[in-house]
Amino acid sequence: MSVALASSSTLNSARQEPLRVMVVDDSAVVRGLISRWIAGEPDMVVAASLRTGLDAVNQLDRVNPDVAVLDIEMPELDGISALPLLLAKKRNLIIIMASTLTRRNAEISFKALSLGASDYIPKPESTREPAAAETFRHDLLQKIRHLGAKVRRTVQTSPSPPLVPTPARPTGPAPRSPAVAQPQPLRRAFGTQAPRVLLIGSSTGGPQALMTLVTELGPVIDRFPVLITQHMPPTFTTILAEHLARAGNRPSREAVDGEIVKAGRIYLAPGGRHMRVVRHGTDVVIALDDGAPVNFCKPAVDPLFISAIDVWQGGIMAVVLTGMGSDGMRGGKEIVAAGGSVIAQDEASSVVWGMPGAAANAGICAAVLPLAQIAPKLVRLFSGDRS
Repeated sequence: MSVALASSSTLNSARQEPLRVMVVDDSAVVRGLISRWIAGEPDMVVAASLRTGLDAVNQLDRVNPDVAVLDIEMPELDGISALPLLLAKKRNLIIIMASTLTRRNAEISFKALSLGASDYIPKPESTREPAAAETFRHDLLQKIRHLGAKVRRTVQTSPSPPLVPTPARPTGPAPRSPAVAQPQPLRRAFGTQAPRVLLIGSSTGGPQALMTLVTELGPVIDRFPVLITQHMPPTFTTILAEHLARAGNRPSREAVDGEIVKAGRIYLAPGGRHMRVVRHGTDVVIALDDGAPVNFCKPAVDPLFISAIDVWQGGIMAVVLTGMGSDGMRGGKEIVAAGGSVIAQDEASSVVWGMPGAAANAGICAAVLPLAQIAPKLVRLFSGDRS
């Protein structure tokens, strides 16, 4: 008899430690509110509640958080100044910038993304308004949870397994166990019709991904209209459109209700309104509405995707980029059923593989690609390549 370690799934069971969240805000009211929300979640704990960016930098090693919610405007050291110092001390720290909804703070939030922040969240003007506070709570906890998933730590729940006797192994080569193949989502062929429009949906991590994408999409934008829905509040979409115009060196702006859709331009859904397209005679025009959120989002991707089918039928090329949730999957299904095609960003290059993962796992994608490969692929497809 030989002695070996017993192998059992129960012995290898593991649990996940709660996410450690550091809240940094000079408002005691906001710190207390966010801290109570976090403390009420089973998968996260408040690692520290601090008043300034300087406190955060000085206490980072001791606190060792997974996620930091970082206010922008603080005494001693503001959020944008503290950001690079925090990342220099802990490279994989998830930082979510929090700010009131002003143009200045929106600009600072975009700068923070370029400096390594993972995401941003606008704070309501007043936390005394129940609906605004609840939206803020829901969005913040979702961002903490999904962004923190990449750094969540696991620990063993069981003690070391006991030594148990097992029969001696026979001499000679051991029989090979058959390899278990991981199921791969179904891939569809690209549609047979030439694409006539490019639709893009994105959420968390989307601004950075969109900037990368449009820098290489010039040949497509020059000949075809490009319509984008990014989950983002008002003011932020105004600034994003300006950044996209600079990155792509092509006209880009928030869409205006009733304007004619033309090639050579990027149309971005304005924050707080759904963007659809409708046919008006021989023209295609933008239709904005103030309806209820779709997939908890406003603007949402599905309304754009679905409305485009009546206009372009099978001539739609849709791209689903990084983001939480599953927005775009239902609309993508309908686009594919109408003869169009869907490309999703792959998991490795996504900040959060929620939206593109939902599309990929639904089996509606003709390709699932790293971000760096999406623009070159689109240029080829819009130039006549059907593979």
